[in-house]
Amino acid sequence: MDTVFLFPGQGSQYCGMGKDLYDNFHIAKEIFNEADDVLNMKISDICFEGDEEKLKQTQYTQPAIAVVSIACLEVLKSETDIIPKFVAGHSLGEYSALYSAGVLTFEQTMKFLRERGRLMSSSKDGGMAAVIGGDESLIQQAVNEVKNIGYVGVANYNSQAQTVITGDKKALDRVGEILTEKGVKRFIPLAVSGAFHSEMMRDISVDFKNYIDNFEISDAKIPVITNVDAEFETKKENFKEKMVKQLYTSVYWYQSILKMNDNGIKRYIELGPGRVLTGLNKKILPEAEAFNLGNLETITNFINNLNKE
Repeated sequence: MDTVFLFPGQGSQYCGMGKDLYDNFHIAKEIFNEADDVLNMKISDICFEGDEEKLKQTQYTQPAIAVVSIACLEVLKSETDIIPKFVAGHSLGEYSALYSAGVLTFEQTMKFLRERGRLMSSSKDGGMAAVIGGDESLIQQAVNEVKNIGYVGVANYNSQAQTVITGDKKALDRVGEILTEKGVKRFIPLAVSGAFHSEMMRDISVDFKNYIDNFEISDAKIPVITNVDAEFETKKENFKEKMVKQLYTSVYWYQSILKMNDNGIKRYIELGPGRVLTGLNKKILPEAEAFNLGNLETITNFINNLNKE
């Protein structure tokens, strides 16, 4: 069955994530131990025993989610012969996708996310909010109405009914008022430190480019559908450009899922903590098979069911 691997982004984390994999699979234990060495900190402890507030801090969240996602990936690979047709990841999840496609080594993945998280956490201006139930034209109309107050753009096109906007806090508040008056179901300010995936990230994108330019990366062995354009990518030089651009442009997520569907994908496997992407998938493509493999129970059940087929 044509399958894709999907990797979650920020917001999927929870205290204790990955511990059961660490305790039950040697390959997972090796991954967490290597992450601790590369990052020169006990990211494993932050995943397994850290407090919720620390885990929410961007500089820790990003490598923490990635190391759990990669542990899930490597456990699945060690237990099955599933080879994905494509891979994709949501925001920071794209780095786990790049690792799975052979673009980045594990060490590069950890180092890139440590620097990306550090730079993003240094940005304290702006905010983000989720809009539930408003179509894109309505949201764009509201965004256009607040240009005299401040910048607002679209951060994530998560599903046809869920869009995340980003920008100046006063302008965001006004967009919320406009959309509420126009009858959107919900407008939810998000607990983040900055206006991620917006023009307000351009300055840090320059620093990030300077950092990743010191590393040699590889062409993809498996096509990656990238956030910035919902298109297939395999060339290493384009990945570097897109990693930088992703910081200040929209994440075209549901468009990426529809692209996969158009290319014959029938099974969508989310590898990592939580089930955010699996939930979105059920809204984007209700008929498609969608699984989250994020802990010992879900991975074991999936493998057992696979063996029965």
